[in-house]
Amino acid sequence: MGAAIEESMRAAVIHRLGPAESILLEELPVPQPAAHEVLVRVIATTVNPVDTFVRSGAFRTPITFPFVVGRDVVGTVEALGSEMSRFSVGDLVWSNSLGHGGRQGAAAEFACVPADRLYRLPRDVDPVEFIATVHPAATAWLALVEHGRLAGGGTAFVGGGGGNVGSFAVAFARLMGCRVVTTAGARDLERLTASGATAVDYRSERAGAEVEAALRDPDDRGTGADVWLDTSGTLTLSQAVGLLAERGRIVLVAGISRHDVLEFGELYTHDRSVVGFAISNATVDELVRAADAIMEATASRALPTPRIRRAPLDYAAAAHAAIERGEVHGERIVLVP
Repeated sequence: MGAAIEESMRAAVIHRLGPAESILLEELPVPQPAAHEVLVRVIATTVNPVDTFVRSGAFRTPITFPFVVGRDVVGTVEALGSEMSRFSVGDLVWSNSLGHGGRQGAAAEFACVPADRLYRLPRDVDPVEFIATVHPAATAWLALVEHGRLAGGGTAFVGGGGGNVGSFAVAFARLMGCRVVTTAGARDLERLTASGATAVDYRSERAGAEVEAALRDPDDRGTGADVWLDTSGTLTLSQAVGLLAERGRIVLVAGISRHDVLEFGELYTHDRSVVGFAISNATVDELVRAADAIMEATASRALPTPRIRRAPLDYAAAAHAAIERGEVHGERIVLVP
């Protein structure tokens, strides 16, 4: 195991669960990798809504204080644990599952990553642009394919197709040759339509009727959605359940505080289901499959490139606050140490 040159590093940390202003930029010792870990010199990390849930305590997970916030990381291998042979010093690598389950986060100059959660990134890929995609892309793929069991030629409904997760969900579903119906704001309709989706303005008074007409079109392939993916947190179960295909599935990835009424009849008489999915609970094997799908789609340039707001580490608290105020739309905040 090689030793890091620096003895200390800057990191965005919390000492207790609390509001965004709890995040402080502090000096910490550079962590040393355990036997099956890799020490990564961080090039960039991101700020995701789920990071705010972990920091505030809305999404409970084991935490050791001081706790480094942040989930996604891209960087270069700086040192290897004693049992590591799969990576070499200098490799360009990435991960999207730090900052949860007892793992320290990525908003620092260095981060230790378990080797089974670390993946290589080709040198011809821009690391900052790439890391901006991985959380929403992995969430979209796992929700559609692993939990929604979407297959090629099926029909997907994506609520919130103009958002970060929604944009990637539309892209992956179209890449699989699926019919896609989506709702979005007016500024995103043209782009989504150009991708091959049927896009409905969610602000329209006729939005519900237009979605129903698109999913029930007798001249199109099939009737109803095989997967109904709600990324907006505004799902109305009374509408969605009845618009599923036989054995159709609703996958929830948003709406942590929402409540709704569920009528069972339309579910069990048509073998339909409602499942929740949080990427924080994804298994190592699921994350590997998602990583493979992302890398393949990246190589073929099939995924959208989000707008990126670059900022230094000391912007972490402000970034969390902006996300919680609902001020971050259609862009990704990337922190660069």
